Amino acid sequence: MSPSSPQPLPRGILFDLDGTLYPQAPLRRRMLAELCLVPIARCAPREGLTTLRRLKRFREVREGLRKLGQAAESLEALQFSRPAELLGEPVAAVRATVTEWMFERPLRHLAGARRFGTRELFDAARERGIEVGVFSDYPAPAKLAALGLDAGVSLTLCATDDAINAFKPHPAGFQNACERWGFEPHEVLYVGDRAEVDHAGATAAGLESVLVGESTTGHPAHTTFAELQARIEHDG
Repeated sequence: MSPSSPQPLPRGILFDLDGTLYPQAPLRRRMLAELCLVPIARCAPREGLTTLRRLKRFREVREGLRKLGQAAESLEALQFSRPAELLGEPVAAVRATVTEWMFERPLRHLAGARRFGTRELFDAARERGIEVGVFSDYPAPAKLAALGLDAGVSLTLCATDDAINAFKPHPAGFQNACERWGFEPHEVLYVGDRAEVDHAGATAAGLESVLVGESTTGHPAHTTFAELQARIEHDG
């Protein structure tokens, strides 16, 4: 994408969070190192292996739940009950592990992990009256605050919200965002990092979609935050 792009300025820009607003690989390395040290400090050498096993199963189950579309059951509950059943462990134990290691402990590392140009892109969009929102498969408010990006975000949605209850690439979340903003799908741009999840879901819902990150280099929809900012400032 270049500053001379003929595409019109969107009325809203909706962002994925994990892997999009920050690259995941450095954070995962930090968390793995922390996971090796914490059980030692707690004098619980087997805790690390148990934690890894639970997190691995949780991620595998969540990826599988994408195939359900809009599930009849609550995805928020199912994402914990199903791996617990497969592991033969209490649901509360799996939930506690995931909450600690995926929702809480990473927050302290996020301030320095923000993708280059994110703040500038957010500011440029808001200066031109473009709504900025986030739609993620995971709860976003605490991570947005840790990234220092929560101010001015007018919409924050999670795939497990009752009104959505469908993981990407199901179009429900993208459609819900458009409805909440009162925009037509073609008036909203979605920015993600996974072609088969973010790009596929957004385009299925009728949104323009672009991808960031090294893993999407070479994809027709690949761009950078600097290029998006240039488009906004040029068209604005």
